[in-house]
Amino acid sequence: MLLEKDTPHHKVKIIDFGLAQKIEDGAVFKSLCGTPQYIAPEVINYEPLGSPTDMWSIGVITYILLSGLSPFQGETDAETLTNVVTGNYEFDDRFFKDTSEMAKDFIRQLLLKEPSDRLTAVECLIHPWIKPLTRKQAMNRSRSSINMKNFKKFNARRKWKLSYNMVSACNRLCRMKLLCNPSKDEEELRQCESDQEDEKTKPVTLLRRRLSSCS
Repeated sequence: MLLEKDTPHHKVKIIDFGLAQKIEDGAVFKSLCGTPQYIAPEVINYEPLGSPTDMWSIGVITYILLSGLSPFQGETDAETLTNVVTGNYEFDDRFFKDTSEMAKDFIRQLLLKEPSDRLTAVECLIHPWIKPLTRKQAMNRSRSSINMKNFKKFNARRKWKLSYNMVSACNRLCRMKLLCNPSKDEEELRQCESDQEDEKTKPVTLLRRRLSSCS
């Protein structure tokens, strides 16, 4: 997600549709591609996909924007996928204390395991949180805003994970190089063999160590 600043009214934009597919009416489409914390249960279960799959992702994005947290994020991708399949998420009061019930209802109706039970795009646009029908609903809607402090922390965690994954990829490449070169001694191989570095170590330090040992 990006924030467009050079406009009278700042806009949040959803980006990165590199794996997106246009599905024709009546066509059966399945895919295992996607980012674990955003994909719907039917993706993981390799079931037919459709517009309800996208609506699930809209629910995840809304949750993140309002709390700065990911609803299904686990310690590992496997744990995240398990949380998605089981629908294991909650509205932690520490992060949703200022969020209206209408906003929570909007998210709940999108994060339903059964695709046919989720709100459609048209239904989303007329949901009271998006289009208030009364003054009270409008006032409640105004209480729900993007939690910028937590959202920045969420992005920081995301960047950390990207850095860690980059280091792991370097580890694998380094190990492959050494395994293909019998002249390298075992000690040097051990220096490049770990794909599961201590996450407390800074990515820059790990990357420098790997590149140095493989040069």
